[in-house]
Amino acid sequence: QVNFVVCQLFALLAAVWFRTYLHASKTSPFIRHLVATFLGLYLALFCFGWYALHFVIQSGISYYIMIIIGVENMHKYCFVFALGYLTVCQITRVYIFDYGQYSADFSGPMMIITQKITSLAFEIHDGMFRRNEDLSPSQRCLAVRRMPSLLEYLSYNCNFMGVLAGPLCSYKDYITFIEGRSYQQPEANGKEDSKCQQTEPSPNMAVAQKLLICGLSLLFHMTITQTLPVEYNIDEHFRATASWPVRCFYLYLSLMAARPKYYFAWTLADAINNAAGFGFRGYDKTGATRWDLISNLRIQQIEFSTSFKMFLDNWNIQTALWLKRVCYERATFSPTIQTFILSAIWHGVYPGYYLTFLTGVLMTLAARAIRNNIRHYFVESAAVKACYDVVTWVATQVAISYTVVPFVLLSVRPSLTFYSSCYFCLHVGSILVLLVFPLKRTQRSSQKHESLQPAWPRKLEEENLLQKNNYSTTNHSFSQSQEISCRYQALKQ
Repeated sequence: QVNFVVCQLFALLAAVWFRTYLHASKTSPFIRHLVATFLGLYLALFCFGWYALHFVIQSGISYYIMIIIGVENMHKYCFVFALGYLTVCQITRVYIFDYGQYSADFSGPMMIITQKITSLAFEIHDGMFRRNEDLSPSQRCLAVRRMPSLLEYLSYNCNFMGVLAGPLCSYKDYITFIEGRSYQQPEANGKEDSKCQQTEPSPNMAVAQKLLICGLSLLFHMTITQTLPVEYNIDEHFRATASWPVRCFYLYLSLMAARPKYYFAWTLADAINNAAGFGFRGYDKTGATRWDLISNLRIQQIEFSTSFKMFLDNWNIQTALWLKRVCYERATFSPTIQTFILSAIWHGVYPGYYLTFLTGVLMTLAARAIRNNIRHYFVESAAVKACYDVVTWVATQVAISYTVVPFVLLSVRPSLTFYSSCYFCLHVGSILVLLVFPLKRTQRSSQKHESLQPAWPRKLEEENLLQKNNYSTTNHSFSQSQEISCRYQALKQ
């Protein structure tokens, strides 16, 4: 863990150096790819030793599969291989080396690399095999229309900015950053003949703010988290003596205290990318710069979420988008269930992960049913809505905490001990809700599909289609104006 933090701090300094001395205006994309890859592999080797070879092996074999299989089916083979290789490594680490340990391990970065491998494989398949009219707006705009070189591929997977903690980004956004086209802004009218203006705002303020959040999160984790262990929820004396309100309150506090370590790791990773000049997403309505293109969370919305959907919309955002793009949108049946199962497999092989995500299926469907059938009765009056928001905040925080306890406890026995001590109350309640309040279905199939969509950040992705500045395409025969038009049409649809 110390190695991980030291490497991330070194990456932060390297990012500043990279933006200053290897700026796209001063050097070629080839040099930037080469240096980003070399530094990434060096940090991986320093942090994880020779286990870092797994990153190169997984990426290299996936690239070979892409070349020999062809664009028609390579996305399937890459998906199976990358996820399978990750699972084998997770099984080896968990059941052979250190079951139940929270140490930073090489399978963590492999989870991000797996996302990148599978995302790029689907994007190449969309761009080089499928017809343009068969693609959704987001698929059309993320489609990659030429095969990347080996250096580009390794740079995307293993660059020093994201090799240790991510976050996931699209291949086109990364290439746009490397080639120095991240700051091209179209005019607001979105017309095809829009002139692009070159601006390059400084990320220093965004980086400083995120480092402050990292410091506070780390301080909270090192002081408060240790005093509120999640394991105390299954302590026999606590269960026997504490009242239900006290147990619910401690459940909420202990799970809230478990989140800052994720806040620290993800916010620091975001700051590193910003320090290198990557992550700019345009300007807001007031003209302020936005450096949240690849941000993974919104802390305020998480802590004050009033629905299961709102929580999931703002937690691990890039992974949610990955699940939506590679699974939910392409599933032929039960997309919600398939998406949760894929999420559990990707996270690892601890049984607690599967208990959490299977519980999450029930919670998501039940929360959606309640929201669709009840919420409209409480939004007309401001006072009533305020009371409704307070009640739904309490319910959401308890439901989230109840759902993710097995994710922290990891094993089956302590997880079932916790759920049985609660008499599986929220499981039973969710089933009853689904029986009483069935999900509403719309007449048109497209609307039906949308109404059943899980709580992935759809609004965020729609904003990305217009507001982020990375209007590049890996096929240099496509013009800048065509890409802008694509995103403008996507917003209209």
